[in-house]
Amino acid sequence: MKVVIMAGGYATRLWPITKTKAKPLLPVGRKKIIDVIYEKVKNFGRVIISTNRRFEAEFVKWSRGKDIDVVAEESTKEEEKLGAVKALSRVLSELDDDVLVVAGDNLFSFDISEFVSYYKSKSKPCTCLYDVGDYELAKRYGVAELRGDRIVKFLEKPDNPPSTLVGIGIYAFPPYIADLLDRYVSSSTEADNIGNFMTWLCKKEELYGFSFSDGMWYDIGSPDSYIEALKMFMENHVGAVEIDKHSKIIKPVCIEDDVKIAGRSMIGPYACVGKGCLIENSDVCESVLFRNVILRNTTIWRSLIDDECEIRKLNLSNSIIGSHAKIQRA
Repeated sequence: MKVVIMAGGYATRLWPITKTKAKPLLPVGRKKIIDVIYEKVKNFGRVIISTNRRFEAEFVKWSRGKDIDVVAEESTKEEEKLGAVKALSRVLSELDDDVLVVAGDNLFSFDISEFVSYYKSKSKPCTCLYDVGDYELAKRYGVAELRGDRIVKFLEKPDNPPSTLVGIGIYAFPPYIADLLDRYVSSSTEADNIGNFMTWLCKKEELYGFSFSDGMWYDIGSPDSYIEALKMFMENHVGAVEIDKHSKIIKPVCIEDDVKIAGRSMIGPYACVGKGCLIENSDVCESVLFRNVILRNTTIWRSLIDDECEIRKLNLSNSIIGSHAKIQRA
């Protein structure tokens, strides 16, 4: 078996952060999103990262020392991308093996070894399902209608979901799926979402769903879902940090080296602070500060602040601030 991690998107809903950073390489504490995924799939076979030219070098750097191949499509911006289905079709055309496919922006707490065993018992295309338990929430995703454990319909973002079982971007395919992908790509304009391929596939071929009832799953498509995943997966860590005696750290936090926390600052819970940050008389909660951010007399809540920003005398919530911004209240 081979493992393909799909990491070719440009994550426009997290711009401007993801204009310069691939979403799977964003931190969840000391680890990156893709670290968590890799640890869950690495024992099933050699791993292939499918990405784009813009972020290829970052994934190559991340993959050093791991049993990984990085394959890049030629795109460097959103308008040029192949889409997940075309990208997967190109990767699978070079393989002749069973394939476990995992979206590079999904985080899940459960062990997928049961799913892989289930697939091997079927030798037919299979996908993981997760019960979101709410029909309104299910409308945001691809939803499966089952007969037994066979998927008879797979509907992308339906107005009237037939169930609350949604696809979570984890698939297992036999070698012959490469030909079916090629047929689909040749006949369809909907090549960005593998869920659309599932809709087509279940009409042509036996497709089975394996449902998880325990654990947590996060589709990291927005700042809110990213922060919720951070809260689930981050481990407490405080590196070589200078902390003023009047400042307070509320666990869990992840604070990298060379950070200075001065004055009456409060950090946490669920604050991820990158190297070289200076935080003075400021509060940071449920947020990510990337490298060399300066905060003075500022409150940050559920926000993402990119590298080299300087923010003074502000209360920011539910915000994304691009790199090198300088903002202060008069």
